[in-house]
Amino acid sequence: MAEPETVMLTQLAEGVYAWIQPGGETGVSNAGVIVDDDGLTIVDTLMVRSQWEPFSQAVAELELPVKRVILTHAHVDHVGGTKAFPHAAIYATPDTSELLDQVMPIDAYKAFMPEFENEFDELAEIGTRPVTHTIETAAQLTPRIEVLSASGHTAGDLMVLVADADILFSGDLCFFGVTPLAFQGDPLAWAGVLDAVSELADIIVPGHGPTGGEKELRDLQSYLRHCAAGNIPTGPWDQWTERSTRDEINIERAALLRAGRDEMPPAMLRAIGWG
Repeated sequence: MAEPETVMLTQLAEGVYAWIQPGGETGVSNAGVIVDDDGLTIVDTLMVRSQWEPFSQAVAELELPVKRVILTHAHVDHVGGTKAFPHAAIYATPDTSELLDQVMPIDAYKAFMPEFENEFDELAEIGTRPVTHTIETAAQLTPRIEVLSASGHTAGDLMVLVADADILFSGDLCFFGVTPLAFQGDPLAWAGVLDAVSELADIIVPGHGPTGGEKELRDLQSYLRHCAAGNIPTGPWDQWTERSTRDEINIERAALLRAGRDEMPPAMLRAIGWG
């Protein structure tokens, strides 16, 4: 059996780092670190201890205070490690704040991500930190960081732009090499949002998968439009992971929205043990 790939902070530009978890499959997301004059800003905090503990240790080796955590959305694979940064302010949209105040659906997490089942018990016990500052519109958060609200993957997405480095942390508005998951999103609206995303930066750190740019973004956009149309032909997505379950979820979600029904797709309900 091959040894698991070592994950480390990768410097993308002066004072801008990405933490790219290989594979990018369900429960395996990315994070980022941005250096400002007053300290560090963390973008997303991963999910369970086996993920966030090595990330927080790598952050500590930068020997700078963690001043802020920005959560790109409320899905557990991006917010589970907030308590690894106990003294930082937590920034997110009101939608994310509201969802983090609710009880975690641990049984659904276990059904959907059984490989992390044992770690979810600990996550349920330690919990996550609440949001301390909500963001509803675009804002210059620090001299280097602009936060941009959006919707498509969820109703409460945030992106983090480091314009001086031409780098965007997109959260799950971008999946590169990994099939996106739209069980709470709108595939057609999401595809439209990507036109604006393409103009923000040349380097995009997605929520899942390797760093990419215009080509990867346009492939994602095309896939989402096919989901909205209800038919996915052969294309670059044939090489993406997670196709076996996510195509059905995404097509069902788009069909429900066309019918005026803002509901979780039946395929997703089955995947989390609720159907």
